[in-house]
Parts: sequence; structure tokens; C-alpha cells
Amino acid sequence: MKIVSLDLGERSYPILIQPDILWKAAIHLKGHAPAGHAVLISDATVSGLYADQLREALIAAELQVDLFTVPDGEDSKSWTVMGELLSRCIEAGLKRDGLIIALGGGVIGDLAGFVAATYLRGVRFVQVPTSLLAQVDSSVGGKVGINHALGKNLIGNFYQPRLVLIDPLTLRTLDKREMWAGMGEVIKYGLIWSSDFFSQIEENLVPLAELDDMEAVAEMLAFCCRAKADVVERDEKEGGLRRILNFGHTLGHALEAVTGYHYFKHGEAVVHGMDWAAWVSWQEGFIPEASYRRIQALLNKFPIPGLPDPLSATDLTGKIKIDKKQTGRGLHLVLLEEIGKTRIIQVHDIEPWIAGWLESRN
Repeated sequence: MKIVSLDLGERSYPILIQPDILWKAAIHLKGHAPAGHAVLISDATVSGLYADQLREALIAAELQVDLFTVPDGEDSKSWTVMGELLSRCIEAGLKRDGLIIALGGGVIGDLAGFVAATYLRGVRFVQVPTSLLAQVDSSVGGKVGINHALGKNLIGNFYQPRLVLIDPLTLRTLDKREMWAGMGEVIKYGLIWSSDFFSQIEENLVPLAELDDMEAVAEMLAFCCRAKADVVERDEKEGGLRRILNFGHTLGHALEAVTGYHYFKHGEAVVHGMDWAAWVSWQEGFIPEASYRRIQALLNKFPIPGLPDPLSATDLTGKIKIDKKQTGRGLHLVLLEEIGKTRIIQVHDIEPWIAGWLESRN
């Protein structure tokens, strides 16, 4: 078992990474439900794969378990679905010393975590991520929330889980597109945190994405979790350093929004967003052209949807202006000084950069 510890004082928690840990989850989860009552929240696809077995294991460990299933996809991160889940928690009689378990990808982790943060002003919750994107990024660090029609993740909170359980074997049930979307977040950690890790991914991108060596995959997961834990420990609520985790997300979120959250998977949009941020870094003279071309070459290996046509720089800029990362003094934009090192600048008008990048892609 690989254990990554996230040290936040009284809000500290371990991230446990081990093949088949899902089937031993009751051992780790029971102590987090002193009332003996847990609510398990999942989506339709993941529920059919794992929820019944996990629920039975928890019941065998003498926990009362209510399973709540929501529809697949980004549309479930909404006021409507959240309200339904809160109502069901009330009807189930979940008390403040109960437990909410998020079983699924990033959507479920964000949604169930926000339910936990708001129900009875906060109850315990545990992340059991089953997608690559959730395992390397969204399940760690305590960001929870839902979307608004005007933008992604505009409504939410920082609310840390009590535990994160990661079973790499759940990745075998992901379709190819979901796996490659998650690899986008993996690449991010190489670009913002470690040039050596970036080089390792360059050399092993396809074997990792195709799960050829599960030990190598577990090492990859542990590195990403450790990198994110290091950042969150220094800046839990994104007052400074944690902003680097948004690399590629400024444009990525805008691409998701202008296409109605249905054209791109989140990680796919972030891949395009990272290409844009690296391009801006080159255009502004922060990194040499050779570094940008190296980054671009790796990102171009991703079998993801291209940019839709037509795509308006003005529309993308409009979405960015209402992004949650905006401040009264402008947007904190994460760029690169080199592979493995970031530079954050404050900007007011990024439309020319978006327009220039779109033109370069044609």
C-alpha cells in the first residue's frame, strides 16, 4: 500500500493507494461513521460496477447504508440534484455523526462533498475516486461544489474529506476517452511541479494510459497525490501557491462552458487549455520555443476532440471574466517559466492571447 499524508492539522487525512482496496474499504471506513450510518452517493455507471458490492461490505461491517444514485455526467453538478440529495439525507435520518461516501469520478466527488459540507452545516465524508482524473486531482484537497449555468464550479466550498481510498484497478473499467482525459491532469503535475516527472510521462505516455503496468500506474497516482498534497499543505484555500493547480484550467473551463459542458470531457478541455497557457508563456518570452514545441508535441499525442469551429475568442473571454479565479484586480493567470516551474501574472485583457492562439491552431 502507498500512503500519502496530507497535513492540515486537525483536518489532516491519509490517501491510501492499493489495488483491490475497494473490496477492503469497510475496514477503513467504519471508524469514520461513529453513528453506524453512511450515505453512499454514486452515479448510474459506477453504481452498477461497484456500489452494490461496497454497500454489502459496509452492511456486513454492521453499518446502515443508504445508496443514492444520480445520473451520469456534468449535469448532475446542479442545484436540482444537490437539493434532491439533501432531501434524501434528511428522509434517511442521517445525523451529524453520520458519513457521506463519494464513490465515482470528479463529478460525484465534487457533488457529494458539497452535500456533506452543507448538510447539517457539515458531516464527515470520504472520497473513493474511481476515475483517473479524480484519483490524481479532484479527490484530494477539499474543493467541492456544483456548476452554474454561467460557469463551472462557481458555487462551492473548501471542505476536506476524512480519508481518500484509491484503487487503481477501477481504472480498468474506464473507457479509453475517460482514461486519456485523466492523463491531461497527470501531465499538469509534470508541467507545474517536476520536469523529471514530465520526462517520465513523455517516455511512457501510452503504456501508462493503457494500464500496461499497474505498479507504474500506482507510482504515477502517488506522485500526483503527493504533489497536490504539498501544494495544499502550504495554501489550503488558494490564497497564493495553490493557484498553480489551475494551470490550463482558465481556458479549459471556458471551453467547457461555451460548448455547454457536453463537447469536451474536463481533462480534454484542460489539455487544450495547457497548450494555450504554454503558448502564451512562449509568446511572452517566459519559456523558449523549444520548450513550447516539446509540450505541444506531447499534448498532440492525446486522442481528444479538436477545437470546435467556429470558436469565438470574445465568447471565451466572456466566460473567463466570470470565472471563480477572477478578483477585483484582474485574473491570476498561471504560466510557465520552464517545464516544472510556474509564473503567475495578473492580467485584465486576455482576449488578444486567445485570438492569437486560435489563429495559430488553424
